[in-house]
Amino acid sequence: MSMPNSAVLARAITTSRSNALRDYLTLMKPGVMLLVLVTTAASMWVALGEAPHPWTLFLTLVGTLLAGGSAATLNHVLDRDMDAAMPRTSRRPIAAGRIRPGQATVFAVVLGVVSFALLYTQVNPLAAYLAVGGIAFYVLIYTAWLKRRTPQNIVIGGAAGAVGPLIGWAAATGRLEVAALVLFLIVFFWTPPHFWALAVALRDEYARARVPMLPVVAGVEATLRQVYFYTWVTVAVTLAMLPLGQLGWTYAVVAVVLGARYLRLTRGLLRQTTEGRARALYGYSIVYLFGVFGAMVLDVTLHQVVNALLGRM
Repeated sequence: MSMPNSAVLARAITTSRSNALRDYLTLMKPGVMLLVLVTTAASMWVALGEAPHPWTLFLTLVGTLLAGGSAATLNHVLDRDMDAAMPRTSRRPIAAGRIRPGQATVFAVVLGVVSFALLYTQVNPLAAYLAVGGIAFYVLIYTAWLKRRTPQNIVIGGAAGAVGPLIGWAAATGRLEVAALVLFLIVFFWTPPHFWALAVALRDEYARARVPMLPVVAGVEATLRQVYFYTWVTVAVTLAMLPLGQLGWTYAVVAVVLGARYLRLTRGLLRQTTEGRARALYGYSIVYLFGVFGAMVLDVTLHQVVNALLGRM
């Protein structure tokens, strides 16, 4: 009997550890972090006009991941009451009671310290300070101050999610330039229509949780007008990269095509508002951001290949 009981106990321990690991990874919001890492990496390509050194790229992405994970975990800690009140977030590790707030806070602090040390010593101090600044802004300005006080929370708070391109540019060059600011602004202006589309679909949940999201405070129609406005601004800013001379026609074509569809979907939702359309717009906004920053990498890579071929002629 001892062998089967031991096997059952071993499986139970393994399962428990696996669940705990999954919960801690959930605290880091891996879906959100994937977008941040893509914008960080693409910024490095644009800054250098070529592929970054693999080791620098790897260290930068790891440092950015740890910094973002730290901020996301502290967001879970501070928003645990709000998360528990919403069906969409009620099963999150802290809200559901699987991880204690104190444990999560220690985890977040460790992630933040390791991120800063890694970026400072292995990349450069500017990248490290930008990462720490992103953590502080997301936790203190957005989560602790703005989120529960103003429907414009996501507009101002979007600066935290847009810090990835700044970290990438600083990691690649050791400085910040106008083009880095434009990349920052793409993500900054993309954030409100992205989150407000989801907020329209979940407005009843936000209302029950007493979160002053724009659809709850100003109504759906007013929110969708803001979504349409910010979508136009986002598309315009993506095209502002062209006069700076660091991206060419490949990027321009992709940005225009993706932007035209984004505007069409936004206009369609404004004309006929349904939960399905709102969720579809939210989903496309993610595809849009991936596509725009992916096009930057493609443009730089193709330009590099063409120059190499011409150099051999």
